[in-house]
Amino acid sequence: MSQARFTSCIPLPLEHKSLVGVIEKAKDWALMHGVGMRDRKNFTKDAIQIAPFVLLPSPFPRTEFNKAVELQQVLNELMHKVAHDDDFLEHTLQNALQVDEFTANLYEIWVKVRNEGIAQKLSLGLFRSDYLMQEPDVNKIKQVEFNTIASSFGAISSNLPAMNRYILRQLGYADLIKNMPENKALSGLCSGIIEAYDLFGVTGSVALFVVEEVSYNICDQRFHEFEISETRPDIIIYRKTLNEIFEETSLNDKKQLMLDDKVVAVVYYRSGYEPAQYPTQKEWDARLRVERSTAIKCPSIHYQLAGTKKVQQALAAPGALERFLGAGAISGRVRDIFTGLYSLDFDDSGEKAVEMALADAERFVLKPQREGGGNNLYGADVREALLKMRHSRERAAYILMERILPPLVSGYVVRPGGPVPPPLTDLVSELGIFGVIIGSKNKIYSNRQVGHMLRTKLADADEGGVAAGLGALDSPYLLDL
Repeated sequence: MSQARFTSCIPLPLEHKSLVGVIEKAKDWALMHGVGMRDRKNFTKDAIQIAPFVLLPSPFPRTEFNKAVELQQVLNELMHKVAHDDDFLEHTLQNALQVDEFTANLYEIWVKVRNEGIAQKLSLGLFRSDYLMQEPDVNKIKQVEFNTIASSFGAISSNLPAMNRYILRQLGYADLIKNMPENKALSGLCSGIIEAYDLFGVTGSVALFVVEEVSYNICDQRFHEFEISETRPDIIIYRKTLNEIFEETSLNDKKQLMLDDKVVAVVYYRSGYEPAQYPTQKEWDARLRVERSTAIKCPSIHYQLAGTKKVQQALAAPGALERFLGAGAISGRVRDIFTGLYSLDFDDSGEKAVEMALADAERFVLKPQREGGGNNLYGADVREALLKMRHSRERAAYILMERILPPLVSGYVVRPGGPVPPPLTDLVSELGIFGVIIGSKNKIYSNRQVGHMLRTKLADADEGGVAAGLGALDSPYLLDL
């Protein structure tokens, strides 16, 4: 069966001279408005280059975009409740913990902090729920994953609509701009950090961003700092690696996290989501110290555990959503966005899932408990991996997910150092909706949807992470189908 296709927002291909001219303008616009990243091959702190972007906004059905926006508050609350259900997390993760050292280390921190008494009951979530359109039913979004840590590209994505509007005007299609939704992800995400800071309520306290040793995605991170500084000049922000946190912070007798003799109010993780970011015990000790403190964490350790793939799979099981959302229409609406999700545990259902995937590997994606892109297995690799670990407990660290086949659209991807003009290629798009939630086990103080991002990749590419160099930033062009 041929893959469904959307029509581009304007007729393509563009005439060569016009295409070359508008790409030159678009690149300059991107550089001058921070749609940029540092060069991985020739890294220097003195320069940025354009982040990969799609020249024209990509079509997305308006009804499904609105559905994703409307569901975000429900999903925020769902993940908040999951994170605070100790029994559910323990039962869901028990098999993965035996074979996945990284998740087990996170879980161990969670248990330690619970046993000694949680110093900060409030958690801050800056979440993102990601969707692909499912073929052949192209009017239905299906959830790819739910991100609870380092949910990126809210900042740069907030600039993309203005760039796409500029490009459409330059090409003579200003009348189409009305079909592009506004995007206030940056201000919305920053409002969550500011609100958490105010709830912490200690005058003169500071915010701490946990960052990688080398930050390629610097614009997306720094824009948060600049926005907060502009909105609230009284909030001072530090950027520290986990190793620096180990060396430079301490807990006082009130369990306050101290940095340069200042109390840390909010800790926002843009690192700490993959094993490579914990090269020594120092990084794990730093994470435990932060978790033991009174600082409001984004995310807290139980929010991060709630974002694992095993939890995603467990929530698709019969009765799971009803446990958290109650029986009724809301649970039905959430279940409607799920695709097939299967456990690979050593039981009857796990054996059936293995058999199903071996029989038709192209239908599935094999997902480990990892964030950050580039970790999933597809097609023949699914079959090869399952044959290797069929009789190994290692397979319990993965879930099996039905592959989502989104509709194609023709477009131009502009990359740093890429050909000018780039070829017209088939693309597929993934929509991410950002949400903010702040609360304790017994009370939610804030819960809202705050913006979106669109990430687009070549149709024949399996992964689409922009920071990993596989996808491109984009904006939705809403269709009335």
